[in-house]
Amino acid sequence: MSKDIREILKSNVESTERLSTNHRQRFQQKLMDELHSTPSTKKSYQWLYIAASIVLLVSLGIQFYPTNTVDPIITELPKETQNQISLGTISPELKTVEDYYVNTINYELSQLELTDDNKELFDGYLTKLGELTKEYKSLTKELNTKGVNDDTINALIGNLQLRLQLLKRMQKQLQEFKNPTQNDIQTI
Repeated sequence: MSKDIREILKSNVESTERLSTNHRQRFQQKLMDELHSTPSTKKSYQWLYIAASIVLLVSLGIQFYPTNTVDPIITELPKETQNQISLGTISPELKTVEDYYVNTINYELSQLELTDDNKELFDGYLTKLGELTKEYKSLTKELNTKGVNDDTINALIGNLQLRLQLLKRMQKQLQEFKNPTQNDIQTI
């Protein structure tokens, strides 16, 4: 059953057919034609790129086209505010302090969650904040009338600090109100 492959190949070599004389040349010619032929025609999307560019330019033009509905820019401040002195106008350091407190107060206010359960607590704190804001405005008027002095500046900064502390306290009470079980565990 087992036959040696070498013997089978020797016996079949004699029976193999001969290739035509120009077989090799035809094969090389077909190979060269295939390798060096022009690439198949791919669909050209060049027109699509141009159309997309035109659509983009038109939409940008519409977006930024000036319209008459724009409110005029106020170049002149009211006479009341032109000569007003605030912490920011006294020195750059005080402006930095004022901006820090005002931004932190606004951030803390934006982080508070108002629900029906904590609305009463929230309203109580907001009225206190309103009173402190009125006091801040009156201190600013005092700064404008009496001039710059250390007592008024310290009172303005203290007002900002008090408002921030009030917000922190409200945030803490709202957190305790939100999670009463943790507060009960701590008291045990």
